[in-house]
Amino acid sequence: MQYYLNGFKPGDPMDRSATGRKKPAPTLVDLPAEVDVLIVGCGPAGLTLATQLAAFPDISTRIIEQKTGPLLVGQADGISGRSSEIFNGFGFSERVMSEAYYLKAITFWQHDPNHPNNIVRISKNADGRDKFSEFSHVVLNQARVHDFMLDAMLKSPTQMGPDYCRRFLDIKTESSQSETASSTDYTVTAGIERLDHEHEGEQELVKARYVVGCDGARSAVRKALDLPTRGDSANKAWGVMDLLVVTNFPDIRIKSIIQSASEGTLLVIPREGGHLVRFYIQLDQLNESERAANLNITSDQLIAAAKRIFHPYSLEVKEVTWWSVYEIGQRLCDKFDNVSDEDSETHFPNAFIAGDACHTHSPKAGQGMNVSIHDSFNLGWKLASVLRGQASPRILHTYSAERRAVAHELIEFDRKLATMFSAPQTESTAGNEGDKRSKLQEYMLLHDGFVSGTMTEYSPSIITAAATHQHLAEGFRIGMRFHSSPVIRLADARPIQLGHVMEADGRWRIVVFANSKNPTDQSSEIHQLAKYLETSVDSPVQKYTPSGSDTDAVIEILTVFQHDYREIEFESLPSILWPAKGKYELRDYEKTFCIDLDNGEDIYDTRGIDREQGCIIVVRPDQHIANVLPLDAYAELAVFFNGFMIHRD
Repeated sequence: MQYYLNGFKPGDPMDRSATGRKKPAPTLVDLPAEVDVLIVGCGPAGLTLATQLAAFPDISTRIIEQKTGPLLVGQADGISGRSSEIFNGFGFSERVMSEAYYLKAITFWQHDPNHPNNIVRISKNADGRDKFSEFSHVVLNQARVHDFMLDAMLKSPTQMGPDYCRRFLDIKTESSQSETASSTDYTVTAGIERLDHEHEGEQELVKARYVVGCDGARSAVRKALDLPTRGDSANKAWGVMDLLVVTNFPDIRIKSIIQSASEGTLLVIPREGGHLVRFYIQLDQLNESERAANLNITSDQLIAAAKRIFHPYSLEVKEVTWWSVYEIGQRLCDKFDNVSDEDSETHFPNAFIAGDACHTHSPKAGQGMNVSIHDSFNLGWKLASVLRGQASPRILHTYSAERRAVAHELIEFDRKLATMFSAPQTESTAGNEGDKRSKLQEYMLLHDGFVSGTMTEYSPSIITAAATHQHLAEGFRIGMRFHSSPVIRLADARPIQLGHVMEADGRWRIVVFANSKNPTDQSSEIHQLAKYLETSVDSPVQKYTPSGSDTDAVIEILTVFQHDYREIEFESLPSILWPAKGKYELRDYEKTFCIDLDNGEDIYDTRGIDREQGCIIVVRPDQHIANVLPLDAYAELAVFFNGFMIHRD
């Protein structure tokens, strides 16, 4: 799909009207006196959290933003494979993929040793991140990602929309010590100032059970909670520009890293639409107390710098659609919630920060928006589980523990990457003469998996078990996200990505991989497991599903068979594997799958499943693997869920 040929226009590229569809001004209403969750900030972290919580009509959620309306242009653009997996759970990954630019290759350029003022290409390779997910690493304007989230929120059961023109002022928290998830205590009070013309200066007080600060690197929520960031000062400045250009540079439509001899480094990121391109341009080193704003850089100066770096290639800028100057600094909070480690045994957090509010870094690896999305995706289902009375508030401690470890790894990676971007590059001795690589190139290739967002591995906790039975499913590592693989849906023989059936709806999954025995045999392990799950008082499905709810309301059971789909009939399978649901007790035929023999995609082989024994894989609502167990490990399965779930009569 091509667009922006005659100039950039924000919004939906399929809207071909002359000026673009006029979005109605956001409706401004008074905030309620009490809410379950108050989110501060409409960046990717805030909107991800709001999108997730909007799915629950029994949870009252509001998201405030001091801007007057949605983001239109600029800011982050890289979307990792893991983020697209999350978008698939929300139901809009196809919209992202249809508009996005696909990062399929990368080139590295350096100065010509014989003509130092010129640049030459030293390598051109396929992007290595595609192997980590079925979704490609893509580029799309952050504003469009916001549009998709806002649309999902609007179409949710709660029909949620942001409350714009609100500035967060302060927060007061009372100690939260209740293990009772049904508690009606509103232990957080937020002060908010109206910024709209008719109510400018008026203040509102909102009581909430939980407040989440998603308000960026200068987070007012973080400051109010007294959660300082620690790390390096921002002493490097870069310019970023979105442009429509005419150039004879051959790799303008490929991600390219250009390191000149004396004019600095430039990163080329092609954008969606076939014409738009983003430049990251290295600027002068900042003094210790200097900020990027003090440099008084103009867009013309950035363009001039880019032209010098591109020499001997020409660069004619036709339109600047967005630009900014920013500082690089790697900083991290000690905690992402308001409970100290010393108090964690007796107190539960009721205020959190996410995204740039708790970790800052450079945009070179395209992790800012992605890690922010992953932060909120980790937190959202936990808040929902506690508020809905399904889980103990003890699970809320795992948010800071899990996501801070990821942020720390990102900071260390980014610190080295940013330094290597700015330093003069030398060729590595690795590879043969025909494959010369700079140290920067080798470092980036080595960390493709990290940048894809798919290599996050959460440590053991009350919601992530030890790897006692990992040998039963080597390719589904406990703590890591469920790596999807093709299967065939039994009911209609449709090829399906197994991971794509796991919606972002707050439910746990028990994914059963059958052993080699005939699954239609009444004495098989599959039948015995199904009988336990359906009838035993100790079964987590029976114990934690509210009376009158569908069988899969809290824990969904998915089953994969080793047999061909032509060999199995539904009537020979246990009823819990194709349960009756809804007011008409209609059967759900979309929970059972077989290996894909026709296309040679055998999930047992690709994910290292033990064929003789089979296994149970417990998957968290955020799609991370919580446990791997034998098919007959009923007691272990019960003990795991008993560790954090709340029984409801």
